[in-house]
Amino acid sequence: MVETGQALKSTREESGVSLEEVSKDLNIPIIYLEQIEDGSIGSFDDIYVLKQMIVDYAKYLGLNTEDIVKKFNEYMFEHTSKIPMDEIEKAVREKMKEQSMEDRIASPYTREYPKEKTLPYILSMILIIILVILAVMWSIKQITINDTDTEIISYIKG
Repeated sequence: MVETGQALKSTREESGVSLEEVSKDLNIPIIYLEQIEDGSIGSFDDIYVLKQMIVDYAKYLGLNTEDIVKKFNEYMFEHTSKIPMDEIEKAVREKMKEQSMEDRIASPYTREYPKEKTLPYILSMILIIILVILAVMWSIKQITINDTDTEIISYIKG
């Protein structure tokens, strides 16, 4: 990618076009153009968007886009083909395992359900029971301890 970036940069400089002009004409931020010219494409998230930016830039400068795309594809192949086979096989096995767990048909009696966290439910139930007990005790206290209300009512009735 460094060679492609250098080719783009040298062509731009020979044409007398500034990065600001290219940025304005292609609607590509200057920082992206600088990174493309430097060959540091590791900061791009989407390689398809990057590839389109490079193709647009090459077209803008009048370069052969087929050669640029070919070099880009070769670079990406070299870069991604250096992933060890062990890692690729491990990722494939994990993916297959996930799919097999999702696709497995089982009766409701043998199906494995995720374990729920019961501690919050238990604590909330204990808190509700305590609140109910306190409410009952408070109402009993209001009836029995403050006998003056009940004595007055019984005196008036009697």
